Amino acid sequence: MATRPGPLSRWPWQDLGNYKYALVAPWAVRSTYRFIMTTRGSDERVDLLSFAVLPVLLLRLLYSQLWISVSRHQTARSKHRIVNKSLDFDQVDRERNWDDQILLTALLFYVINAAVPAAQAVPWWDSKGLVAAALLHVGPVEFLYYWIHRALHHHYLYARYHSHHHASIVTEPITSVIHPFAEEVVYFALFAIPLLTMVGTGTASVAVTNGYLIYIDFMNYLGHCNFELVPKMLFDIFPPLKYLMYTPSFHSLHHTQFRTNYSLFMPLYDYLYGTLDKSSDDLYERTLHGREEAPDVVHLTHLTTPDSVLHLRLGFASLAAAPFFASSRLRLRAAAPLAKLTSLLGSTFRAEANRLDKLNIETWVVPRYTSQYLSKDGLYAIGRLIEKAVADAEASGARVLTLGLLNQANELNRNGELYVIRKPNLKMKIVDGTSLAVAAVLHMIPQGTKDVLFLGDASKVTTVLALALCEREIQVQMVDKDLLDCLTQELRPEMHKHLLASSSYSSKVWLVGDKLTDQEQREAQAGVHFVPYSQFPPNATREDCVYHSTPALVVPDSFENLHACENWLPRRVMSAWRAAGIVHAMEKWDAHECGARVTGVDKAWRAALAHGFRPYDRHGAAVAK
Repeated sequence: MATRPGPLSRWPWQDLGNYKYALVAPWAVRSTYRFIMTTRGSDERVDLLSFAVLPVLLLRLLYSQLWISVSRHQTARSKHRIVNKSLDFDQVDRERNWDDQILLTALLFYVINAAVPAAQAVPWWDSKGLVAAALLHVGPVEFLYYWIHRALHHHYLYARYHSHHHASIVTEPITSVIHPFAEEVVYFALFAIPLLTMVGTGTASVAVTNGYLIYIDFMNYLGHCNFELVPKMLFDIFPPLKYLMYTPSFHSLHHTQFRTNYSLFMPLYDYLYGTLDKSSDDLYERTLHGREEAPDVVHLTHLTTPDSVLHLRLGFASLAAAPFFASSRLRLRAAAPLAKLTSLLGSTFRAEANRLDKLNIETWVVPRYTSQYLSKDGLYAIGRLIEKAVADAEASGARVLTLGLLNQANELNRNGELYVIRKPNLKMKIVDGTSLAVAAVLHMIPQGTKDVLFLGDASKVTTVLALALCEREIQVQMVDKDLLDCLTQELRPEMHKHLLASSSYSSKVWLVGDKLTDQEQREAQAGVHFVPYSQFPPNATREDCVYHSTPALVVPDSFENLHACENWLPRRVMSAWRAAGIVHAMEKWDAHECGARVTGVDKAWRAALAHGFRPYDRHGAAVAK
């Protein structure tokens, strides 16, 4: 909200959530019914303008989302970023109602169309209306907006209304439409000047009326991108264009300097009234030229369920800013076409760019899903994708690459060791994060625990975790004889006394891997603590038991540009595997942690805490020291 919200700041349907779209339903049914009846021979003229409101609403929603995705993709990889500051969860929450102005436009179109007979029989096209709209926009609309905008920066109106918009220093396309309700109504009245004039003069048409809306969307979103995309060639070919069309860097100065560059889309009025920021041209040139930023740390992850593509930072901003919960049938169906398209990609893509102190950190996504990793059929192709990502990260100058989720599977690349074997001169360090993950598990085990039940398959994590437990003289019970045999072979003989075969599920603390079944959970006593040591959380079926988080840590307060949740983890919480690479880079350790190599559980934990990471456990249970 604004600093001191004024009257009519709240949107009327703010408490309705997504049910607000029900407000459009009666009007949409009415216009569709009238359209069908008139096309069947009714004496009434076909009301094309009213019928087009719903399709245009849906088109504008899709169009806006495309701008969001493209912009976020560019700011994750582009050297043309303008403002290199942090965008946080508060901004995502503040801007989640970006569709309110689209809904308001649709409702007002319906109402005005019903109230004004002249708006009910407009044709598809009228060139006179196009000329009228262009002239009225260049004149009254741009001129009045300039002075209204300057008035909104007066301390009284700014504190009550416009400060809500300016809370976003680092802008995204949808920042352009984030305003209190009263302010948005003023803007709509301003943009209605060309529309109502066309209706009043009989020059309105469906194409020009809705085209004007799309034009406003385009210019709004263009100006609020945090990267420069307007080519200099346009201004070289037609120099006066600099008075008629702004650029993202031009408008970014308004969000960073506040008292300059007030114009809507045409800088002309800033030139005329002396409010042009003197650094506008220089910033445009510098941003267009760009600056290369090599990543120091690359985290390699992959998609999980087909609808997880919607949860990416590049997808729906509000979904990405919340933990990823169980897939719904509706969401899976909606995501199916996009999921198929994504799985055709032949290389990884950047999804996120963060910063911690002097480290540049990027997240790259392998465009493959968990089911494809588990099917075995396409495992070779996935391995080639990961190997190419390793080569790309090495070429980019990255110091550390971490392997998240199933990218470090033993059957895929032996916990990353395969890439070190194939490239013995690899300068970049491959980190599988085992040490820090085990440390995070140990610190979720309740204090005073004397024995644990170990369930899961043999792996590097189980071996290191079992050793750490034995060293702490905690008895490790197993019902799986194969797992017991494997750990007995891996651990030193003096540790074998802490390994115990068990035929019961009596322990109060269960350490569980990926394959915890519902049947096994039913064997647990009430009050059992399920502590995962896998990157994937177990399916929680018992309400009388405690389910702990997958190994994770809270990121330092100085961790920048984090506004998306990592899979099922809450805000500003990071998987231990991902954090391990960051700690590795900050400590400048000159060794891999992959294959059989281990950094050291206590060493990794102390280093993580020293750099500001904090233990995380979703239940806040007491943890062992």
